[in-house]
Amino acid sequence: MGQQIEALAKFAAETRWETVPAPVQRHTKLVLLDTIGVMLAGSVRPEVAQVRERMAATAGTGATVYARGWPTQDPRTAALLNGIAGRAIELCEGLRLVTGQAAMQILPGILSVGEHARASGKTLLAALVSGYDVAARLGMGFTPRPLAHQNGQAMLLAAAAAGARMRGLDAAGVSRAMRISAVLMMTPSYMNTGAGATALNIAGGMSGFAGALAPDLALAGIESKDDAIEEALGKMVGDGFSTEHLLDDLGTRWEITRNYFRLYACCNPIHPALDVLKAALAELKPRAAEIERIEFATYRFASVMRGANPPNYFASKYSLPHAAAVMVVRGRAQHADIDDSALLDPVITALRQRVSVVEDPAMSAVAPRLRPARVTVTLKDGRTATHACESHEGDFNQPYAESVLREKYRELAAHVLDAKGVAHVEQAIDRCDEWTSVADFTALLRKQNTS
Repeated sequence: MGQQIEALAKFAAETRWETVPAPVQRHTKLVLLDTIGVMLAGSVRPEVAQVRERMAATAGTGATVYARGWPTQDPRTAALLNGIAGRAIELCEGLRLVTGQAAMQILPGILSVGEHARASGKTLLAALVSGYDVAARLGMGFTPRPLAHQNGQAMLLAAAAAGARMRGLDAAGVSRAMRISAVLMMTPSYMNTGAGATALNIAGGMSGFAGALAPDLALAGIESKDDAIEEALGKMVGDGFSTEHLLDDLGTRWEITRNYFRLYACCNPIHPALDVLKAALAELKPRAAEIERIEFATYRFASVMRGANPPNYFASKYSLPHAAAVMVVRGRAQHADIDDSALLDPVITALRQRVSVVEDPAMSAVAPRLRPARVTVTLKDGRTATHACESHEGDFNQPYAESVLREKYRELAAHVLDAKGVAHVEQAIDRCDEWTSVADFTALLRKQNTS
Protein backbone atom coordinates (compact mmCIF):
# COMPACT_ATOMS: atom_id res chain seq x y z
CA MET A 1 0.00 0.00 0.00
CA GLY A 2 1.17 3.52 -0.73
CA GLN A 3 2.98 5.32 2.08
CA GLN A 4 1.23 8.57 1.14
CA ILE A 5 -2.23 7.08 1.64
CA GLU A 6 -1.13 5.64 4.96
CA ALA A 7 0.18 9.05 6.03
CA LEU A 8 -3.17 10.64 5.17
CA ALA A 9 -4.98 7.95 7.18
CA LYS A 10 -2.66 8.59 10.13
CA PHE A 11 -3.33 12.32 9.87
CA ALA A 12 -7.10 11.71 9.92
CA ALA A 13 -6.83 9.33 12.86
CA GLU A 14 -4.52 11.41 15.03
CA THR A 15 -5.45 15.07 14.42
CA ARG A 16 -6.65 16.66 17.63
CA TRP A 17 -8.83 19.76 17.69
CA GLU A 18 -6.65 21.38 20.32
CA THR A 19 -3.66 21.37 17.95
CA VAL A 20 -5.52 23.06 15.08
CA PRO A 21 -4.57 26.76 14.77
CA ALA A 22 -7.20 29.19 16.06
CA PRO A 23 -7.92 30.81 12.65
CA VAL A 24 -8.49 27.36 11.15
CA GLN A 25 -10.80 26.48 14.04
CA ARG A 26 -12.90 29.59 13.42
CA HIS A 27 -13.12 28.83 9.71
CA THR A 28 -14.08 25.20 10.35
CA LYS A 29 -16.96 26.29 12.58
CA LEU A 30 -18.14 28.64 9.82
CA VAL A 31 -18.08 25.73 7.35
CA LEU A 32 -20.13 23.68 9.82
CA LEU A 33 -22.68 26.49 10.24
CA ASP A 34 -22.98 27.05 6.50
CA THR A 35 -23.38 23.35 5.72
CA ILE A 36 -26.08 22.79 8.32
CA GLY A 37 -28.02 25.77 6.97
CA VAL A 38 -27.86 24.33 3.46
CA MET A 39 -29.03 20.91 4.67
CA LEU A 40 -31.99 22.43 6.48
CA ALA A 41 -33.12 24.43 3.47
CA GLY A 42 -32.61 21.46 1.15
CA SER A 43 -34.74 19.25 3.37
CA VAL A 44 -37.94 21.04 2.29
CA ARG A 45 -37.46 20.37 -1.43
CA PRO A 46 -40.44 18.25 -2.61
CA GLU A 47 -38.37 15.34 -3.91
CA VAL A 48 -36.24 15.27 -0.75
CA ALA A 49 -39.33 15.26 1.46
CA GLN A 50 -40.81 12.43 -0.61
CA VAL A 51 -37.67 10.30 -0.28
CA ARG A 52 -37.69 10.90 3.46
CA GLU A 53 -41.37 9.97 3.71
CA ARG A 54 -40.96 6.78 1.68
CA MET A 55 -38.02 5.64 3.79
CA ALA A 56 -39.89 6.36 7.01
CA ALA A 57 -41.80 3.08 6.69
CA THR A 58 -38.64 1.18 7.58
CA ALA A 59 -37.15 3.84 9.84
CA GLY A 60 -34.48 2.86 12.32
CA THR A 61 -33.07 4.77 15.23
CA GLY A 62 -29.79 6.24 16.34
CA ALA A 63 -29.38 9.41 14.31
CA THR A 64 -31.38 12.51 13.42
CA VAL A 65 -32.59 13.61 10.01
CA TYR A 66 -32.22 17.38 9.72
CA ALA A 67 -35.78 18.22 8.70
CA ARG A 68 -39.04 19.38 10.25
CA GLY A 69 -40.05 17.14 13.12
CA TRP A 70 -36.47 15.82 13.47
CA PRO A 71 -37.26 12.21 12.47
CA THR A 72 -34.80 9.47 13.35
CA GLN A 73 -33.21 6.81 11.21
CA ASP A 74 -30.32 4.42 11.51
CA PRO A 75 -27.06 6.38 11.12
CA ARG A 76 -26.41 5.25 7.54
CA THR A 77 -29.87 6.20 6.28
CA ALA A 78 -29.85 9.49 8.19
CA ALA A 79 -26.50 10.39 6.61
CA LEU A 80 -27.85 9.50 3.16
CA LEU A 81 -30.97 11.64 3.59
CA ASN A 82 -29.08 14.60 5.00
CA GLY A 83 -26.54 14.41 2.20
CA ILE A 84 -29.23 14.34 -0.48
CA ALA A 85 -30.92 17.34 1.15
CA GLY A 86 -27.67 19.27 1.24
CA ARG A 87 -27.01 18.66 -2.41
CA ALA A 88 -30.53 19.55 -3.54
CA ILE A 89 -30.27 23.35 -3.67
CA GLU A 90 -26.75 23.84 -5.09
CA LEU A 91 -25.57 26.10 -2.28
CA CYS A 92 -22.94 24.07 -0.43
CA GLU A 93 -19.35 25.21 -0.10
CA GLY A 94 -16.56 23.44 -1.92
CA LEU A 95 -12.92 23.01 -2.80
CA ARG A 96 -11.59 25.98 -4.70
CA LEU A 97 -8.63 24.48 -6.60
CA VAL A 98 -10.13 21.11 -7.50
CA THR A 99 -13.69 19.92 -8.03
CA GLY A 100 -15.45 18.69 -4.93
CA GLN A 101 -17.96 19.67 -2.25
CA ALA A 102 -16.03 18.31 0.69
CA ALA A 103 -18.05 19.41 3.71
CA MET A 104 -21.39 18.35 2.26
CA GLN A 105 -20.05 14.88 1.53
CA ILE A 106 -18.24 14.49 4.87
CA LEU A 107 -20.49 16.18 7.43
CA PRO A 108 -23.71 14.12 7.07
CA GLY A 109 -21.81 10.94 7.90
CA ILE A 110 -19.91 12.27 10.89
CA LEU A 111 -22.99 13.97 12.32
CA SER A 112 -24.85 10.65 12.24
CA VAL A 113 -21.94 8.58 13.50
CA GLY A 114 -21.14 11.14 16.17
CA GLU A 115 -24.71 11.27 17.42
CA HIS A 116 -25.01 7.49 17.60
CA ALA A 117 -21.57 7.02 19.19
CA ARG A 118 -22.07 10.04 21.47
CA ALA A 119 -18.77 11.46 20.27
CA SER A 120 -17.75 14.92 21.46
CA GLY A 121 -17.94 18.16 19.53
CA LYS A 122 -14.15 18.32 19.44
CA THR A 123 -14.05 14.89 17.84
CA LEU A 124 -16.59 16.01 15.23
CA LEU A 125 -14.56 19.10 14.40
CA ALA A 126 -11.29 17.17 14.22
CA ALA A 127 -12.90 14.65 11.88
CA LEU A 128 -14.26 17.44 9.68
CA VAL A 129 -11.04 19.43 9.42
CA SER A 130 -8.79 16.40 8.86
CA GLY A 131 -11.29 14.71 6.53
CA TYR A 132 -11.40 17.90 4.51
CA ASP A 133 -7.64 17.64 4.04
CA VAL A 134 -8.02 14.05 2.85
CA ALA A 135 -10.71 15.15 0.37
CA ALA A 136 -8.67 18.01 -1.05
CA ARG A 137 -5.44 16.07 -1.34
CA LEU A 138 -7.04 13.04 -2.98
CA GLY A 139 -8.88 15.43 -5.29
CA MET A 140 -5.66 17.18 -6.31
CA GLY A 141 -4.03 13.87 -7.21
CA PHE A 142 -7.10 12.52 -9.02
CA THR A 143 -7.85 12.88 -12.73
CA PRO A 144 -11.58 12.23 -13.16
CA ARG A 145 -13.00 10.87 -16.38
CA PRO A 146 -14.26 13.61 -18.74
CA LEU A 147 -17.99 13.16 -18.08
CA ALA A 148 -17.74 12.21 -14.41
CA HIS A 149 -19.19 14.37 -11.66
CA GLN A 150 -17.16 14.02 -8.48
CA ASN A 151 -20.11 13.41 -6.18
CA GLY A 152 -19.33 10.11 -4.51
CA GLN A 153 -15.78 9.76 -5.84
CA ALA A 154 -12.65 11.02 -4.03
CA MET A 155 -14.89 12.83 -1.54
CA LEU A 156 -16.49 9.51 -0.57
CA LEU A 157 -13.12 8.15 0.53
CA ALA A 158 -12.62 11.23 2.68
CA ALA A 159 -16.06 10.72 4.22
CA ALA A 160 -15.03 7.17 5.13
CA ALA A 161 -11.83 8.44 6.74
CA ALA A 162 -13.75 11.03 8.76
CA GLY A 163 -16.37 8.48 9.81
CA ALA A 164 -13.66 6.10 10.97
CA ARG A 165 -12.06 8.93 12.94
CA MET A 166 -15.39 9.54 14.66
CA ARG A 167 -15.47 5.92 15.75
CA GLY A 168 -11.97 6.18 17.22
CA LEU A 169 -10.26 3.86 14.74
CA ASP A 170 -6.47 4.07 14.67
CA ALA A 171 -4.44 4.87 11.56
CA ALA A 172 -4.61 1.27 10.31
CA GLY A 173 -8.37 1.22 10.86
CA VAL A 174 -8.89 4.51 9.04
CA SER A 175 -6.80 3.20 6.16
CA ARG A 176 -8.83 0.01 6.01
CA ALA A 177 -12.12 1.94 6.04
CA MET A 178 -10.91 4.12 3.17
CA ARG A 179 -9.69 1.16 1.13
CA ILE A 180 -12.93 -0.75 1.71
CA SER A 181 -14.82 2.30 0.49
CA ALA A 182 -12.99 2.20 -2.83
CA VAL A 183 -15.55 -0.39 -3.94
CA LEU A 184 -18.39 1.97 -2.99
CA MET A 185 -17.35 4.89 -5.18
CA MET A 186 -19.91 6.19 -7.64
CA THR A 187 -19.75 7.00 -11.35
CA PRO A 188 -22.35 9.75 -11.86
CA SER A 189 -22.42 11.59 -15.17
CA TYR A 190 -22.00 15.35 -15.16
CA MET A 191 -24.66 15.43 -17.89
CA ASN A 192 -27.24 14.85 -15.16
CA THR A 193 -27.00 18.56 -14.42
CA GLY A 194 -28.37 20.06 -17.61
CA ALA A 195 -30.89 17.24 -17.87
CA GLY A 196 -32.32 18.13 -14.48
CA ALA A 197 -31.62 14.62 -13.19
CA THR A 198 -31.73 14.90 -9.41
CA ALA A 199 -30.35 11.34 -9.24
CA LEU A 200 -27.00 13.14 -9.14
CA ASN A 201 -27.77 14.19 -5.58
CA ILE A 202 -28.03 10.55 -4.50
CA ALA A 203 -24.35 10.13 -5.34
CA GLY A 204 -23.54 13.01 -2.98
CA GLY A 205 -25.69 11.46 -0.28
CA MET A 206 -23.94 8.13 -0.68
CA SER A 207 -20.72 9.69 0.59
CA GLY A 208 -22.39 10.25 3.95
CA PHE A 209 -23.76 6.70 3.82
CA ALA A 210 -20.25 5.37 3.23
CA GLY A 211 -18.91 7.50 6.05
CA ALA A 212 -21.31 5.79 8.42
CA LEU A 213 -20.95 2.30 6.91
CA ALA A 214 -17.21 1.97 6.32
CA PRO A 215 -16.13 2.05 9.99
CA ASP A 216 -18.42 -0.87 10.80
CA LEU A 217 -17.11 -2.82 7.83
CA ALA A 218 -13.54 -2.21 8.96
CA LEU A 219 -14.34 -3.16 12.55
CA ALA A 220 -16.09 -6.32 11.33
CA GLY A 221 -12.87 -7.50 9.69
CA ILE A 222 -13.75 -6.91 6.03
CA GLU A 223 -10.50 -6.86 4.07
CA SER A 224 -9.45 -4.77 1.09
CA LYS A 225 -6.62 -4.73 -1.42
CA ASP A 226 -3.57 -2.78 -0.31
CA ASP A 227 -3.66 -0.65 -3.47
CA ALA A 228 -7.46 -0.35 -3.63
CA ILE A 229 -7.47 3.45 -3.61
CA GLU A 230 -4.69 3.90 -6.15
CA GLU A 231 -6.32 1.36 -8.47
CA ALA A 232 -9.82 2.79 -8.14
CA LEU A 233 -8.85 6.44 -8.60
CA GLY A 234 -6.22 5.76 -11.24
CA LYS A 235 -7.83 3.03 -13.35
CA MET A 236 -11.44 2.33 -12.38
CA VAL A 237 -13.52 5.45 -11.68
CA GLY A 238 -10.74 7.83 -12.73
CA ASP A 239 -8.23 8.32 -15.53
CA GLY A 240 -5.20 8.78 -13.31
CA PHE A 241 -3.97 9.28 -9.77
CA SER A 242 -0.68 10.79 -8.62
CA THR A 243 0.58 10.72 -5.05
CA GLU A 244 3.51 13.05 -5.77
CA HIS A 245 2.13 16.07 -3.88
CA LEU A 246 -0.31 14.28 -1.62
CA LEU A 247 1.52 15.21 1.58
CA ASP A 248 2.77 18.70 0.70
CA ASP A 249 2.59 20.91 3.83
CA LEU A 250 0.37 18.37 5.58
CA GLY A 251 -0.52 19.72 9.00
CA THR A 252 0.55 23.28 8.19
CA ARG A 253 -1.58 24.09 5.13
CA TRP A 254 -5.16 23.40 6.13
CA GLU A 255 -7.23 22.75 3.02
CA ILE A 256 -10.51 23.77 4.62
CA THR A 257 -9.25 27.37 4.57
CA ARG A 258 -8.75 27.16 0.77
CA ASN A 259 -12.43 26.67 0.05
CA TYR A 260 -15.19 28.79 -1.44
CA PHE A 261 -18.61 29.70 -0.10
CA ARG A 262 -21.65 30.40 -2.26
CA LEU A 263 -24.30 33.05 -2.11
CA TYR A 264 -25.57 32.50 -5.65
CA ALA A 265 -27.83 29.43 -5.71
CA CYS A 266 -26.27 27.88 -8.80
CA CYS A 267 -23.25 25.89 -9.91
CA ASN A 268 -20.01 27.48 -8.75
CA PRO A 269 -18.37 27.97 -12.20
CA ILE A 270 -21.20 30.38 -13.04
CA HIS A 271 -20.37 32.68 -10.12
CA PRO A 272 -17.63 34.82 -11.74
CA ALA A 273 -20.01 35.62 -14.60
CA LEU A 274 -22.70 36.68 -12.14
CA ASP A 275 -20.22 38.87 -10.27
CA VAL A 276 -19.41 40.82 -13.44
CA LEU A 277 -23.07 40.98 -14.46
CA LYS A 278 -23.91 42.44 -11.07
CA ALA A 279 -21.33 45.17 -11.68
CA ALA A 280 -22.69 45.92 -15.17
CA LEU A 281 -26.25 46.13 -13.89
CA ALA A 282 -25.17 48.49 -11.13
CA GLU A 283 -23.69 50.76 -13.79
CA LEU A 284 -26.61 50.72 -16.24
CA LYS A 285 -29.55 50.13 -13.88
CA PRO A 286 -31.69 48.69 -16.68
CA ARG A 287 -35.11 47.08 -16.63
CA ALA A 288 -35.31 43.68 -18.31
CA ALA A 289 -37.28 45.06 -21.26
CA GLU A 290 -34.50 47.59 -21.96
CA ILE A 291 -31.82 44.93 -22.48
CA GLU A 292 -30.96 44.03 -26.06
CA ARG A 293 -28.46 41.30 -25.18
CA ILE A 294 -26.09 40.00 -22.50
CA GLU A 295 -22.85 38.47 -23.79
CA PHE A 296 -20.60 36.38 -21.53
CA ALA A 297 -17.11 35.06 -22.16
CA THR A 298 -15.64 32.70 -19.60
CA TYR A 299 -13.50 29.60 -19.14
CA ARG A 300 -14.44 26.28 -20.66
CA PHE A 301 -16.07 24.53 -17.70
CA ALA A 302 -18.36 27.51 -17.11
CA SER A 303 -19.03 28.12 -20.79
CA VAL A 304 -20.81 24.81 -21.27
CA MET A 305 -23.55 25.96 -18.87
CA ARG A 306 -25.24 27.86 -21.66
CA GLY A 307 -28.59 26.08 -21.96
CA ALA A 308 -31.30 28.74 -22.16
CA ASN A 309 -34.28 26.47 -21.46
CA PRO A 310 -33.65 24.41 -18.31
CA PRO A 311 -36.33 21.71 -17.95
CA ASN A 312 -36.75 21.93 -14.17
CA TYR A 313 -35.57 23.55 -10.94
CA PHE A 314 -32.44 21.40 -10.66
CA ALA A 315 -31.35 22.05 -14.24
CA SER A 316 -31.85 25.78 -13.72
CA LYS A 317 -28.93 25.70 -11.30
CA TYR A 318 -26.64 24.88 -14.22
CA SER A 319 -27.88 27.49 -16.70
CA LEU A 320 -25.97 30.77 -16.84
CA PRO A 321 -28.64 32.37 -19.09
CA HIS A 322 -31.30 31.52 -16.50
CA ALA A 323 -29.27 32.70 -13.50
CA ALA A 324 -28.38 35.92 -15.33
CA ALA A 325 -32.01 36.59 -16.23
CA VAL A 326 -33.06 35.97 -12.62
CA MET A 327 -30.45 38.45 -11.41
CA VAL A 328 -31.74 41.11 -13.81
CA VAL A 329 -35.40 40.60 -12.99
CA ARG A 330 -35.23 39.87 -9.26
CA GLY A 331 -32.10 41.80 -8.33
CA ARG A 332 -30.29 38.79 -6.84
CA ALA A 333 -29.56 35.17 -7.67
CA GLN A 334 -29.84 33.62 -4.23
CA HIS A 335 -31.94 30.78 -2.86
CA ALA A 336 -35.16 32.77 -2.67
CA ASP A 337 -34.64 34.06 -6.21
CA ILE A 338 -33.65 31.00 -8.27
CA ASP A 339 -36.71 29.04 -7.20
CA ASP A 340 -39.40 27.04 -8.97
CA SER A 341 -41.39 30.16 -9.79
CA ALA A 342 -38.46 31.64 -11.73
CA LEU A 343 -38.86 28.93 -14.37
CA LEU A 344 -42.42 30.06 -15.01
CA ASP A 345 -41.76 33.80 -14.99
CA PRO A 346 -42.41 35.05 -18.57
CA VAL A 347 -40.03 38.01 -18.19
CA ILE A 348 -37.19 35.73 -17.09
CA THR A 349 -38.01 33.22 -19.83
CA ALA A 350 -37.88 35.91 -22.51
CA LEU A 351 -34.68 37.51 -21.25
CA ARG A 352 -32.64 34.34 -21.05
CA GLN A 353 -33.07 33.94 -24.83
CA ARG A 354 -31.03 37.13 -25.19
CA VAL A 355 -28.08 35.78 -23.21
CA SER A 356 -25.09 34.23 -24.99
CA VAL A 357 -22.12 32.37 -23.49
CA VAL A 358 -18.83 31.58 -25.23
CA GLU A 359 -15.51 30.14 -24.17
CA ASP A 360 -12.46 32.40 -24.14
CA PRO A 361 -9.40 30.11 -24.64
CA ALA A 362 -7.18 32.57 -22.78
CA MET A 363 -9.46 32.28 -19.77
CA SER A 364 -9.48 28.49 -20.01
CA ALA A 365 -5.69 28.51 -19.97
CA VAL A 366 -5.55 30.01 -16.47
CA ALA A 367 -8.29 27.87 -14.90
CA PRO A 368 -8.63 26.52 -12.25
CA ARG A 369 -6.00 28.76 -10.64
CA LEU A 370 -8.17 31.64 -11.81
CA ARG A 371 -11.81 31.53 -12.88
CA PRO A 372 -12.25 34.49 -15.19
CA ALA A 373 -15.36 35.95 -16.77
CA ARG A 374 -16.33 38.97 -18.84
CA VAL A 375 -19.73 40.39 -19.71
CA THR A 376 -21.03 43.04 -22.04
CA VAL A 377 -24.58 44.25 -21.47
CA THR A 378 -26.09 46.12 -24.42
CA LEU A 379 -29.29 48.11 -24.06
CA LYS A 380 -31.80 48.84 -26.78
CA ASP A 381 -30.90 52.53 -26.64
CA GLY A 382 -27.28 51.67 -27.56
CA ARG A 383 -25.69 52.07 -24.13
CA THR A 384 -23.29 49.31 -23.08
CA ALA A 385 -21.29 48.25 -20.03
CA THR A 386 -18.42 45.76 -19.98
CA HIS A 387 -16.96 44.29 -16.81
CA ALA A 388 -14.45 41.49 -16.15
CA CYS A 389 -12.95 39.62 -13.21
CA GLU A 390 -10.24 37.04 -12.63
CA SER A 391 -12.18 34.97 -10.09
CA HIS A 392 -15.38 35.13 -8.13
CA GLU A 393 -16.05 36.63 -4.76
CA GLY A 394 -16.42 34.07 -2.00
CA ASP A 395 -13.29 32.01 -2.58
CA PHE A 396 -10.35 32.11 -0.19
CA ASN A 397 -8.65 34.87 -2.20
CA GLN A 398 -11.75 37.10 -2.08
CA PRO A 399 -13.66 35.90 0.97
CA TYR A 400 -17.11 36.99 1.98
CA ALA A 401 -17.38 38.77 5.29
CA GLU A 402 -18.36 36.40 8.08
CA SER A 403 -21.50 38.49 8.68
CA VAL A 404 -22.62 37.78 5.09
CA LEU A 405 -22.27 34.03 5.58
CA ARG A 406 -24.10 34.15 8.89
CA GLU A 407 -26.96 35.97 7.21
CA LYS A 408 -27.02 33.26 4.54
CA TYR A 409 -27.27 30.61 7.29
CA ARG A 410 -30.16 32.48 8.94
CA GLU A 411 -32.07 32.80 5.70
CA LEU A 412 -31.66 29.10 4.90
CA ALA A 413 -32.29 27.75 8.40
CA ALA A 414 -35.53 29.74 8.59
CA HIS A 415 -37.05 27.26 6.13
CA VAL A 416 -37.18 24.79 9.02
CA LEU A 417 -36.66 26.73 12.26
CA ASP A 418 -38.50 29.68 13.75
CA ALA A 419 -36.52 32.84 14.54
CA LYS A 420 -35.56 31.75 18.06
CA GLY A 421 -34.52 28.34 16.79
CA VAL A 422 -32.33 29.86 14.10
CA ALA A 423 -30.52 31.91 16.75
CA HIS A 424 -30.23 29.05 19.27
CA VAL A 425 -28.73 26.69 16.69
CA GLU A 426 -26.26 29.34 15.51
CA GLN A 427 -25.14 29.95 19.09
CA ALA A 428 -24.77 26.20 19.69
CA ILE A 429 -22.59 25.76 16.61
CA ASP A 430 -20.39 28.65 17.73
CA ARG A 431 -19.75 26.62 20.91
CA CYS A 432 -19.65 23.21 19.25
CA ASP A 433 -16.21 22.40 20.67
CA GLU A 434 -17.90 22.44 24.10
CA TRP A 435 -20.42 19.71 23.20
CA THR A 436 -19.89 16.65 25.35
CA SER A 437 -21.74 14.69 22.66
CA VAL A 438 -23.12 15.41 19.21
CA ALA A 439 -26.35 14.05 20.67
CA ASP A 440 -26.45 17.19 22.84
CA PHE A 441 -26.84 19.21 19.66
CA THR A 442 -29.63 17.10 18.24
CA ALA A 443 -31.37 17.21 21.64
CA LEU A 444 -31.26 21.00 21.30
CA LEU A 445 -32.75 20.78 17.80
CA ARG A 446 -35.71 18.79 19.11
CA LYS A 447 -36.55 21.60 21.51
CA GLN A 448 -36.81 24.16 18.71
CA ASN A 449 -40.07 25.11 17.01
CA THR A 450 -40.14 24.60 13.28
CA SER A 451 -41.36 27.28 10.93
